Amino acid sequence: MKDRVIVFDTTLRDGEQAAGGTLNIQEKLEIARQLEKLKVDVIEAGFPISSPGDFDAVKLISKEVRNSSICGLSHANPQAIDRAWEAIKGAAQPRIHIFLSSSDIHMLHQLKKSREEILQTSREMVAKAVKYTTDIEFSPMDASRTNIEFLYQILEAVIDAGATTVNIPDTVGYAIPQEWGKRIEGIFKNVPNIEKAVVSVHCHNDLGLAVANSLEAVRRGARQVECTINGIGERAGNASLEEIVMAIRTRKDFYKLSTGIDTTHIYSTSRLVSELTGFMVQPNKAIVGANAFRHQSGIHQDGVIKLPITYEIMDPRDVGITASSLVLGKLSGRHAFKERLAELGYHLDEQDLAKAFQAFKELADKKKEVTDKDIESVVAQQKRTVSEVYRLLMVQVSCGNGMPTAAVRLSGPDGETLADAALGTGPVDAVYKAINRIVGVSNKLTEFAVKSVTEGIDAQGEVLIRIESDGVTYTGRGADTDIIVASAKAYMNALNRLLSVNRTNKK
Repeated sequence: MKDRVIVFDTTLRDGEQAAGGTLNIQEKLEIARQLEKLKVDVIEAGFPISSPGDFDAVKLISKEVRNSSICGLSHANPQAIDRAWEAIKGAAQPRIHIFLSSSDIHMLHQLKKSREEILQTSREMVAKAVKYTTDIEFSPMDASRTNIEFLYQILEAVIDAGATTVNIPDTVGYAIPQEWGKRIEGIFKNVPNIEKAVVSVHCHNDLGLAVANSLEAVRRGARQVECTINGIGERAGNASLEEIVMAIRTRKDFYKLSTGIDTTHIYSTSRLVSELTGFMVQPNKAIVGANAFRHQSGIHQDGVIKLPITYEIMDPRDVGITASSLVLGKLSGRHAFKERLAELGYHLDEQDLAKAFQAFKELADKKKEVTDKDIESVVAQQKRTVSEVYRLLMVQVSCGNGMPTAAVRLSGPDGETLADAALGTGPVDAVYKAINRIVGVSNKLTEFAVKSVTEGIDAQGEVLIRIESDGVTYTGRGADTDIIVASAKAYMNALNRLLSVNRTNKK
């Protein structure tokens, strides 16, 4: 165990705290199942006391996911611990994670408590949680700004009370690798009972150092890292799971450590989280970015053709990205399409495959060549977890120097065909107004973003929008070679999410 690093994924808890990244229960379950496939050791499924929805999501994941430990986060108070246990007690390997601020700045200005009170509460809450399960994690929040002697004291106390993992969080991303490494090393030297617990780290990326700090902590003896897919999370995000795992794997000569992660599922997991949260992965993102394994320089291309290792320190297939490029077009058959999907890491059931293939054929009629990114976009649209209350059938727009006009036709909840038209300040505004006239659900458009999925004049345009209703934000995506149609698809996707939630709440 000393040479293996435990991977603790908090995408569903800290990752979801990223502004605009709210997930519904089924989306959380879909990500949890993918994390299980990735062979994540511990999945922090949520914060059960924070909301009924989070409680239900943690409880469902605890029931459905059996090969990873399922962790519920808890305040350091009895009610939160009870609620966490209620949510995770059905898990095959349940864990309660308790946190309490330990820095002077938090104690003085936020909690208004003394060190003695914090120490006593920490000890008592761990002792309470141990009555439910022996797998207890404790985090002294803002540990990077906590008085070092008090940090040693609180860690010793919670380990004596029964904590089996002590997590050292750089809550505000304040740490620098060298000093962070010394802090971790000091814990091993100055906490008398530290051998009874696993030392973990949870690093934030406010200074862009989350991965560097996590790896330095591992080098100094930490054996659990807390991270998220694509590094999403509060503010500037968390340490990126894929970067930590591949750094340890690629530089095993340096770290002499390993993880239990099945790295071939990294790319598909990254894509899933990006699609469901609406957070695009930047092209130059390490490991999973669009440009991570692309070479434009002629010198680099020459080297890679002769021997990939000349300019690639990782085999793209190790993270689930095929190195080959199979170009598909309108004459390609279903079998070739299915094979290409498999190479890209997608395995669809027959129903989803049929829908994806039909969408692919429609796109191939509009484009000369269909690239891997086009295929991924097609699959992403077919795999939306939200049910379609309304379905877009037709969009027609007239615009120019006059008044933009849009006509739309939708399929309604009972299969009926509904149509309407509207004027707008622009073509997209006219489309959205026409849809609103049919659907009749009050909402406010808060974000509209367009990007090109691929290069060229016939590229697909992908639209991401966010709408707000009753204080809740809903994300929608749509892609098409016609940007107005893509906008309509994105809006329908967001509206269907809103309508699905409304229907669930009425039950």
